[in-house]
Amino acid sequence: MDMKKTENAEKEIRAGVTNLSKGAESFSQEFMDFLKKYQVIGLAVAFIIGTAASTLVTALVKDLIMPFVGVLIPGGDWQTVTFEVGPVKFMPGDFASALINFIIIALVVFMLVKYIMKGDVTQKL
Repeated sequence: MDMKKTENAEKEIRAGVTNLSKGAESFSQEFMDFLKKYQVIGLAVAFIIGTAASTLVTALVKDLIMPFVGVLIPGGDWQTVTFEVGPVKFMPGDFASALINFIIIALVVFMLVKYIMKGDVTQKL
């Protein structure tokens, strides 16, 4: 009788292990389908390249373009200009610098995208 119980228990364990492995295969297949369907790998690559490009464009603006803007705007170090009203400190120079940076970065990105899209259009024709 004990032998019969042992055999039944072994069969149940084998069946459970088989079901678990099928569930794991099913889960891993679902996960791979998710990655492919939503192009997660491509999105990750685009994010990494976008981060690197952002660093590059920021360096271009900060190190090459803003020195020319600083020369064109009289008054020395205009980016550090502040004024205080009571306990409140306003920093219009810092804001103007960030605004100029944004405009230049947006312009550079616009020109790059336009150039890339122009290449895509000519290749499709």
